[in-house]
Amino acid sequence: MARGPESNVESTQESRVPVRDVHEVFRQREDRARPLTASDIMEAVGCSRRTAHNKLNELVDRDVLRTRKVGSRSRVWWVPIEAEDGEPGVESERTDLVEDVDLPGTGKTLKSREAALVAAYEYLQEYPEAKKSDFLQDVYSEHPAGFETAEGWWNALQPALADLPGVDPPEERGHIWHFLGG
Repeated sequence: MARGPESNVESTQESRVPVRDVHEVFRQREDRARPLTASDIMEAVGCSRRTAHNKLNELVDRDVLRTRKVGSRSRVWWVPIEAEDGEPGVESERTDLVEDVDLPGTGKTLKSREAALVAAYEYLQEYPEAKKSDFLQDVYSEHPAGFETAEGWWNALQPALADLPGVDPPEERGHIWHFLGG
């Protein structure tokens, strides 16, 4: 498929916006706890939405930012807060959460599957009544964890998800997962 003039403009614009400029927007904001949107970045650095998303996702890949879906088509990004000395951080809580979970894989594959399980658990905490299709649409798309199909992903993760604290899996013929807290 031929790329039109818009693609060339987009590509040129993206190369002119250094990722450090996007990161600097997070450092310079007055309320450092407030997450930012792609629109905030577009306005601050003067770029397109696609360029803003690409730069933000690059910072997520570098583990500088975190991101979360906050609506059907909305997403926010933030700088993670480091744990203070002596306090357990988010990473250690996640490690504790998946420590005794039996997931297939080793090395990076296992780590990505543990991250997918944590994402599914956090999703259920945010949406305390969720269907399998919700997990497949909203979590699998962001955390495929090396699975080629959503069904394979679900078959591997759902037994582990059912064993996590506060999770009430559906009864045999039910289809709604509940988070009861904990």
